[in-house]
Amino acid sequence: MAVTGDAFNFSLLKRVMAYVRPYRAIFVWSILLTILLAAVAPVRPILIGYTLDKYILKGDGDGLLNMIIIMLVLLVLQTGFQYAHTLLTNKLGQSAIRDLRINVFNHITRLRLKYFDKTPIGQLITRTVSDLETIADIFSEGLIAMIGDLLQVIVIIGIMLYQDWKLTLVVLVPMPFLIIATRIFQKAIKVAFQEVRAEVSNLNTFLQEHISGIAIIQYFAREDQEYKKFKKINTRYRDANIRSNWYYSIFFPVVELISAMSLGLLIWYGSKTILNHPLEIEPGIITTFIMFINMLFRPIRELADKFNTLQMGMVGAERVFRVLDTQEIIQNKGNLKPQKLEGNIEFKQVWFSYDQDREEHPKYVLKDISFEVEAGQTVALVGATGAGKSSTINILNRFYEIQEGQILIDGIDIKEYEISHLRKNIATVLQDVFLFSDTIFNNITLNNPAITFEEVVDAAKRVGAHDFIERLPGGYHYNVMERGATLSSGQAQLISFIRALVYQPSILVLDEATSSVDTETEMMIQRAIDKLMQDRTSIVIAHRLSTIQKADQIIVLDKGEIKEKGTHQQLLKLDGYYKRLYDLQFSSVGIAKD
Repeated sequence: MAVTGDAFNFSLLKRVMAYVRPYRAIFVWSILLTILLAAVAPVRPILIGYTLDKYILKGDGDGLLNMIIIMLVLLVLQTGFQYAHTLLTNKLGQSAIRDLRINVFNHITRLRLKYFDKTPIGQLITRTVSDLETIADIFSEGLIAMIGDLLQVIVIIGIMLYQDWKLTLVVLVPMPFLIIATRIFQKAIKVAFQEVRAEVSNLNTFLQEHISGIAIIQYFAREDQEYKKFKKINTRYRDANIRSNWYYSIFFPVVELISAMSLGLLIWYGSKTILNHPLEIEPGIITTFIMFINMLFRPIRELADKFNTLQMGMVGAERVFRVLDTQEIIQNKGNLKPQKLEGNIEFKQVWFSYDQDREEHPKYVLKDISFEVEAGQTVALVGATGAGKSSTINILNRFYEIQEGQILIDGIDIKEYEISHLRKNIATVLQDVFLFSDTIFNNITLNNPAITFEEVVDAAKRVGAHDFIERLPGGYHYNVMERGATLSSGQAQLISFIRALVYQPSILVLDEATSSVDTETEMMIQRAIDKLMQDRTSIVIAHRLSTIQKADQIIVLDKGEIKEKGTHQQLLKLDGYYKRLYDLQFSSVGIAKD
């Protein structure tokens, strides 16, 4: 799919043009107006030359007035055609890009998490916004405009040959130099455009990461160092733009020089012919040809510019389609959509590695994991950081695919379920809460129209969050701003908990759900958890062992392997890993043990 400086990729253009199909009528009208403008443009110079010979030189005032009226009418028509042409081509481009942007966003949201683990978010923003805008220019300033310029050049040369072929050949003598200059310019500017797009992507990635992490930068007083990094990236971006502009600054004067050469040859040959053979050529033709030279070289000059606009659009298209062609999507081949899951969970000899592309010696983070959770039971996963607790949740939700083994829900492999239906039945409350820049109500419902305001209020009351929400300006319609910046971490955690509850899941997952809240808030959440876990399968990941002592089963993980399984009391009696962890947490602070 690559677009190089040496070749134009027509297969890539074909993919872009596929998005024009729903707008065939606009495309056809744009082409018709392009042809019409190409045909109308040369008429005015012809009329001016004719008027000079037939009316001005002969002193015919009435004829001159009539020709002026005709040319004014023609000018008004040409202006109207140009307005309609510009409007339609821009509408065509923006409509096609709207559809393409929707496809890109839809595709990105369905990519597996592994893709985002290795792809900077700023890069994806560049693909979805600025790269797509360059594709829009293919329609408004590139392809159709090029067709119009080519047609205009062909029509003008045809008319010139018809009027005086000798004079035309004289005018076209410098044309080979223009063709050579244009070809050199096209190759050079294409490489420059690729550099510009690459630096734009780097700039966006840097800005997205550093603005998102501004607190860390300020905590560690890294403002000056990050400023210097940004300055270097911004300088590279500036230099890339300067290089592209430098090519333009060379090319356009060269075109003007070649145009001046044609004009000089025209004046020389025309004057010589008029003086030596006055009957062979009329002054009006010289005037017409002078205007034709400008109309001829302007489209040729702009053809190079528009071709490069097209090339830049192709660079953007290559990047965008590279995202669309990414196959890192969880295969959604299942079609089971039971009205409700019972919640029986079974892991059978599951092996999992994040290095899914490594065929030999993958680094497994889960090794031969087997356990069962009956419907309505609570299982707790315990272990040090990196033991594999969160990975267990990720593969249950099918964010990542396992390499070996099987995961069953209600006795059916999770791959047999339709993936969105599976995830709707598994509500997850994460340690790192993400809230959108929106109202509390919309952050809870995620704009799901099936969830009513009353259901949200009821869930908030059960959690114990209703009172603090009501105290906020606007209550449930209070805007929490980006990432919930106007809320405390405990308040944000409560909202994420409500979010999980209103979807009425069959399986509830709490991944360090109380680690970011104070003791009072934790106690409030714990009371709600105890009540809400009744008749619902629950998986709890927690470092605080006080939150999981009532679990039906506790699984102790270490380096991806199950070391111990049992209830709280059973594990204490084993006097193993769990007992040591328990003593570490409770004995050191003098808390009585059960």
